[in-house]
Amino acid sequence: QVQLVESGGGLVQAGGSLRLSCAASGRTFSNWAMGWFRRAPGKEREFVARINWSGGSTAYADSVKGRFTISRDNAKNTMYLQMNSLQPEDTAVYYCAANWLGVSLADGYWGQGTQVTVSS
Repeated sequence: QVQLVESGGGLVQAGGSLRLSCAASGRTFSNWAMGWFRRAPGKEREFVARINWSGGSTAYADSVKGRFTISRDNAKNTMYLQMNSLQPEDTAVYYCAANWLGVSLADGYWGQGTQVTVSS
C-alpha cells in the first residue's frame, strides 16, 4: 500500500521561503510520477507541480513558475517542494500525490496535507 506523508508546512511572512517534503513508501516508484496540489480556503484544489520519478522531468503551474522548485531524492523516496518568494495567495493546504506515469495524479494516492500560511 502506497503511503505519502507530507511535512514542512508552517507560517511564514510574505517574501519568505519554505520547503515541503513528501515521504513515499510501500513500493518502488520507477515509472511513477509525483506532484503537489494545493487547496486554498473557499477555492478548488489546484495543481502546483509534478515530477517524473525516474527521469526527473518537471512541470509547474504558471502561478508558481520561477518561485517553486520540485525535486526528488530517489535514495530517500522523498519528494520536495522548495517555495521561495511566498505570497499570501500561496496560503493553502498542500498535498502530495502519486500515480503511474500516464495516469492522472488526481486519481492516485494522496497524503494528508500540510498547512502553509503566508502572512502579509
